Amino acid sequence: MTARTKTFAVAGLLWAAACAGPTAPPRDVLGELVIEGVPPLPGPLVTRLEAYQNTRSAVFLGWLGEGILISTRFGNTAQLHRVDEPLGMRHQVTFFEEPVAAAAVSPDPDAEGFLYVKDVGGSEFFQFFWLDLVTGESTLLTDGRSRYSDIAWAASGRRFAYTSTERNGVDWDIHVREMGAGVEGGVSVALEGRGVGWTAVDWSPDETRMLVRQFVSIDESYLHEVDLTSGTSRRLLQRIGRASIVEARYESGGERVLFTSDLGGEFVGLHRLDLATGRVEALTADIRWNVEEFTVSRNREWLAFTVNEGGMGRPRVFALPDLEPVSLPALPEGIVHALGFSAAGDALGFVVNHAAAPADVYSVDLATGSLTRWTQSELGGLDAGDLVAPELVDYPSFDGRRIPAFVYRPRRPGPHPVLVSIHGGPEAQFRPAFSYSTQFFVNELGLAVVAPNVRGSAGYGRTWLSLDNGILREDSVRDIGALLDWIDARPDLDGERVAVSGGSYGGYMVLASMVHFGDRLKAGVERVGISNFVTFLTNTQGYRRDLRRAEYGDERDPEMRAFLERISPLNHVDRMTRPMLISQGLNDPRVPAGESAQIVAALRARNVPVWYVLARDEGHGFRKKLNRDYQLAATALFLTRYLLD
Repeated sequence: MTARTKTFAVAGLLWAAACAGPTAPPRDVLGELVIEGVPPLPGPLVTRLEAYQNTRSAVFLGWLGEGILISTRFGNTAQLHRVDEPLGMRHQVTFFEEPVAAAAVSPDPDAEGFLYVKDVGGSEFFQFFWLDLVTGESTLLTDGRSRYSDIAWAASGRRFAYTSTERNGVDWDIHVREMGAGVEGGVSVALEGRGVGWTAVDWSPDETRMLVRQFVSIDESYLHEVDLTSGTSRRLLQRIGRASIVEARYESGGERVLFTSDLGGEFVGLHRLDLATGRVEALTADIRWNVEEFTVSRNREWLAFTVNEGGMGRPRVFALPDLEPVSLPALPEGIVHALGFSAAGDALGFVVNHAAAPADVYSVDLATGSLTRWTQSELGGLDAGDLVAPELVDYPSFDGRRIPAFVYRPRRPGPHPVLVSIHGGPEAQFRPAFSYSTQFFVNELGLAVVAPNVRGSAGYGRTWLSLDNGILREDSVRDIGALLDWIDARPDLDGERVAVSGGSYGGYMVLASMVHFGDRLKAGVERVGISNFVTFLTNTQGYRRDLRRAEYGDERDPEMRAFLERISPLNHVDRMTRPMLISQGLNDPRVPAGESAQIVAALRARNVPVWYVLARDEGHGFRKKLNRDYQLAATALFLTRYLLD
């Protein structure tokens, strides 16, 4: 039995034990969903939800000739489509029961296909496929068992690098695949990773060298250069000390490297490294926000990046090598992301995602400055004028720090019941992107949705990111207590009717909030959450365990183990009395299904009302429409019963 199947088997046994307990309610099966404790869904509720659930967004994945490749959902899962002209028809090119997770288009404009990435049942053991656009046929390029990720094409399109765990199932190695005239090219090992977190990020223009990032934690990573001819590697930037290095790209000629890092400051900025002298130059020191994703055109003449300004994503474009700014046209309001230059380098594609409109793809012609809209996503019959955007506020916490939060308010008069939505990560950030579930809660249930970015969230500087590390873990939970104080003081919000919701690490935050503030909350909605840090670290997939230890602490250390046990909600279930809705994917490689099973069993043993939804064909969250639809309907019914009634 492999480590992967052993983990899933243990999760299955824990789930079966939870279901078999003396207090377990009857079980229903709906497709691949196993449902416990959830009453039948009322027909009118299901009907009210349909318009929201039928909204669609588009994600830009790259340029295909004169057109683009996007991901969107028609049916049960997100699949790939090509759009040959602005606002043209979407031609579906993949047709699977499983969603396609990603795609990587060759930079060669004459390529007659592209790579895409897919797993089975949410396992995240991703495999690579080549789709031939002439024949429409797909070819599996990987072994079907190991985990593959992080594709980096060489500029010629004749080869690509990627990360693989096939050597031993744990260590992350960098492989190179030659494409040749088709998909039958050979594979070579560029670097055997010592541990986890190794990814190729760019090739030198002559394709003899490669930049490789070694990720240790959110605030520690290293940049290496691999000589593909000799097989040797060297670590770059050795004099800068501990820092986060996010992305890196060679400049034209390959003598210099552009990279993003928080070295020397609070925020991630753009820097330039001279490979011969080791000199580092800060290029965006005037920007007091994080520089996020950035990309360089195939001809190395253009640079584009986005700036995370308090949760919004603002794009900037520069001409290389002198970093002359390029004027951009007025763009639609929203978060700009998924940047990608055309093969000729004359256009930049991207996604605009606004809280009150589904995401769509646009492009800018760099010569004329003209803006082109490529997609117009569906609203499922909703009136765009009814959708709401949040207000950005901040509130004081226990130590005087102010916590940023986005507040969605119904248009009707208050005071409004409140749903506190807590993001995962923990090094993530709530950003005001389109969410049909949030719109439903606000417009149909009359809830105010408050989404805080508690300490430990990304986007607010290196110090803020570290404020929940180690023994400070529960300080972020205290930020939720401070939020409840703020809600109590607001005349438009009903402090007597508050529920909390969150997934993954946000699921832990929900459980912890129920432990510490249960007397102030009506209910909790928890998805794929951590209930015990020790069992989580023991059972999460081996290829990611050390990455999580760097964030939460090493459970093998007796002192840290005692601390993790002390803060784990499972060990304080006697303080949890409010109703819970818990959902979980059986195949979750990140937070194993046993985390949900054990908290469900413990709550039921104390006669706490628990609704439980287990998806046997999902992993870390629900990606299939049928499962997501049921989960949202169950959540709406749960909140109606325990928060509104």
